[in-house]
Amino acid sequence: MNLQLTSFGRCAALGLLVLVGACDEDRKPPDAPKQAPSIELGVVVAKPEALPVTNNLPGRIAPTRIAEVRARVPGIVVQRVFQQGSIVKEGDVLYRIDPAPFQVRVESATATLKRAEASQLQARQQADRIAELRERNVASSQQHESATAALAQADADVAAARAGLASSQLDLQYSEVKAPISGRIGRALITEGALVGSTAADNLATIQQLDPVYADFTQSAGELLALRRALKLGALTGADPGTANVQLLFDDGSAYKHPGRLLFSEATVDATTGQVTLRGEFPNPEGDLLPGMYVRVVIEQGVQADAIAVPQQAVQRNGNGQALLYILKPDGNLELRPVKAGRAVGRSFVIDDGLKAGEQVVVEGFQKIRPDGRFSGTTWKPDSDNAAAPAAVEKRD
Repeated sequence: MNLQLTSFGRCAALGLLVLVGACDEDRKPPDAPKQAPSIELGVVVAKPEALPVTNNLPGRIAPTRIAEVRARVPGIVVQRVFQQGSIVKEGDVLYRIDPAPFQVRVESATATLKRAEASQLQARQQADRIAELRERNVASSQQHESATAALAQADADVAAARAGLASSQLDLQYSEVKAPISGRIGRALITEGALVGSTAADNLATIQQLDPVYADFTQSAGELLALRRALKLGALTGADPGTANVQLLFDDGSAYKHPGRLLFSEATVDATTGQVTLRGEFPNPEGDLLPGMYVRVVIEQGVQADAIAVPQQAVQRNGNGQALLYILKPDGNLELRPVKAGRAVGRSFVIDDGLKAGEQVVVEGFQKIRPDGRFSGTTWKPDSDNAAAPAAVEKRD
């Protein structure tokens, strides 16, 4: 009997404990809401650096040397030697003019020279005899003077005959029309059988030197003046004109692989356009650059020290076109700050005002931004496949 009561008492005590525990659970206050985790955004840290001041300017390609092939003697063209569109060397024969008339003139001038030399020999012998007789007082002074004058005239005739022969030989040499410079020759402007002369109108072909080539481009006088002012104030560091970095872009946007150098800028401004002409020189070993080709010239005209640049996708725009940046604060809050975005350098914008070194700028994750959120930053990588495009920003006061 005592054993049964003891078992009953144990069961009653266990049930009482369960009931008391349930009552205690009902009396506990509800759990406090858990704090939401911070939202990660891709950021970059603003760092000052030296950035080049470049300008993208329109230009055209021009040959470094150009020569029009012209005949120096008149005659009938009997042969065209060169291949149209080929590379020719200075001194290569391009055309041959009928040499027969010039050969006849050379032979005639040679005969004239021989006759003059014979007359010169006779006059010298006569002068020598008169001089000998004069010493013995046999010949008069007048005879001696006449013999001396005849010898001088014979010497002059020989000199004139030699000059005539040289002229005839030169005309014979000019019957072969040669290349005045090395370069690429264009189409033939005359054919065999054509009569050419020594006048300026007879252009037989054109040769252009295409390695290297010139790139002539223009810049507004206002931009050039602003750059010079910045150099004087110390905001920019200039480069020597002979070492300025110059690059070419084709009209499809692709870059030309050979860099060039700046040669000069004009000292005058075009009164009709307000532009200043500049010229760069570029190597052209593959012949990709042709005269008259339209190109874009990227020229480095200075270096801006302590410039701060951010990726272009970090810059937001409001309805008025004002540039804005999301700045991640140390406490995890975001600030949408108006800034002054300047020139573009590659895929970045230079921030002229409104951003300090060391601040974190949001570049990726704009779609995650929401009011009253807490955020954290991770280093943004330019080659990230998940880079988000900048979201549209509403106008804010």
